[in-house]
Parts: sequence; C-alpha cells; structure tokens
Amino acid sequence: MPSHSNGNLSKVYFQDFVLEGFAGGLETQALLFAVFLALYMVTVLGNLLMIIVITLDARLHSPMYFFLKNLSFVDLWYSSFIAPNALANFFSSSKVITFAGCAMQFFFLFILATTECFLLGVMAYDRFMAICNPLRYPTTMCQSACTRLVLGAYCGGCFNSVVQTSFTFHLPFCSSNRINHFFCDVPPLLQIACGNTAINKLLLFGICGLIIVGVMFVILISYGYITVTILRMRSGAGRRKIFSTCGSHMTAVTLFFGTLFVMYAQPGAIESMEQGKVVSVFYTLVIPMLNPLIYSLRNKDVKEAVRRLGQKHMTM
Repeated sequence: MPSHSNGNLSKVYFQDFVLEGFAGGLETQALLFAVFLALYMVTVLGNLLMIIVITLDARLHSPMYFFLKNLSFVDLWYSSFIAPNALANFFSSSKVITFAGCAMQFFFLFILATTECFLLGVMAYDRFMAICNPLRYPTTMCQSACTRLVLGAYCGGCFNSVVQTSFTFHLPFCSSNRINHFFCDVPPLLQIACGNTAINKLLLFGICGLIIVGVMFVILISYGYITVTILRMRSGAGRRKIFSTCGSHMTAVTLFFGTLFVMYAQPGAIESMEQGKVVSVFYTLVIPMLNPLIYSLRNKDVKEAVRRLGQKHMTM
C-alpha cells in the first residue's frame, strides 16, 4: 500500500479492497452460498433458454421478443458480474478485490442496470404501439427502429456508468479498504471515501432518480393508454391475452424499479447498508432469475416454442 505524508498528516491510499459480505459463522456462510448458487444457476439456465428459444424459433422473431432476448442477455451478464465473485468470497479468508477489479465490476454493473431500466421502458412503448396503434406498428417498430432503440438503451447505460464510475473512483479511499457489501456499489464505496462526497450523492440521486422517474413516466403513460384501449375491446379472449402479456411486463417493472428506488433514488439509501445488502440480492440475483420465469410461464407463445424445441431435439 502506498502512503503519502504531508508534515504531521499521513494518509494511506489502498490498492485493494475487502468485500466484507454478510455477517455470520460458517453455517450461515454455507447456507448463503447454497442460496446464491441456486439463484445463479436458475438465472443462467432460464435466461440462456430464453435467448436460445427466441433465436431459433422463427415465430418469435418479432419486436417484443427481440427486446425480451436483449433483456435476458442483460440479466445473464448482470448476475454473472456479481454471483461468481460473491460465491468465491463466502469461504475465502481474504475476500480481496483489486482496485481495478472493483472499478470494472462497478462499471459494468451500472451499464447493465441502467440498460435494463431503458429496455423495460422500450418494451412498454412497444406494447403501446402494438395495442393502441396496430396499423402503424409494422412501420413504426421495424427492425431498424428496434435496433436503434436497443442501441439507445445501451448508450444510456454507458453514459450513466461512465459518469458514476469516474466520479466515484476519483475519490480518495484512505480511511478504510473494507467495503460493507458483497460487491462494489456506490453507497458502500461512498461510506469509506475520505473526500467530499456531496457531488457524488447529488449525481447518484439526480441521474439515477431522473432515469427511474423518466422511464416510469413512459411506462405509466403507455399502460394508461393500453388500459383504455383494453376496456374498449369487446372480445373477452383478446382482453385476456393482452392482460397476460402486459401483466408479465408490469410484474417485472414493479420488482425492478421498486428495488432500484430503495437503493439509489431516496436519500436514506447511503446509510442503511444492511438493508441495502438484502435489497441488492433481489435486484442482482432474484429479479434476473424471475424475469425469464415471468415471461415464459405467462406467455403461451414462449411455452409453445419451448415445446417445439424440445420435440425437435427429441427427434434428432
């Protein structure tokens, strides 16, 4: 560890961090290891299955499933940047992560989390166009338009990640190198910074709050119009099909944005680390695991595509 001295003032700048993770003895760590491993395995299998099925089944080559495939791709990598390192640390005596490793984990997590926010908004807009403007839907949501929307979601994720990462890792971490979390996140890093973190907190609440509120506004407006359109329908079967599809999306939206709001868009988030750890498990492991289950179990087209893929594999 390099040190810097100035008169009687001496500060130590750490090159490595220690991820403290969850408190508890060996039995507690073993139980958490089993839970994390199960969540991660289901996440990987579920999201890979969604990506494979949507890619191989030509009947699912539509804008809605194109966005859903990208959501599964984001969820898969989102959990993969956290779970393996967390699993290794449960039985590790050092639990060390390098400064560069921490910054890289932080950078990619913010890209993927922000991208998922935008993707959920894009998916709501897609359903609005499909249900409320069906005649304009094929031209409005053409392949090039869908590609631009997805690229825009990733660009928005990159912008937020670059801002948060650059401002966070320019802070001096000289008071402690022990991060009270199981991965590198903004609130625990700000707690151990010995510089002025007022700008960082403002950026965190400002940009993340603006993204969450802005995307939620798009989703609520879209589903407001969708609800009015559904109520005007005479066909009961049509209503049930739309409610099933939109209900899956709203379930995913509520879970994801609810946990993100608790962590990043309200002032008490920085101080409540123990609550933050539990909430973080939900949006980094539980929700990425639930998304493919939500969209597959409540979607007739996906279930039929999985069945066709299984039958094709059995006959080979």
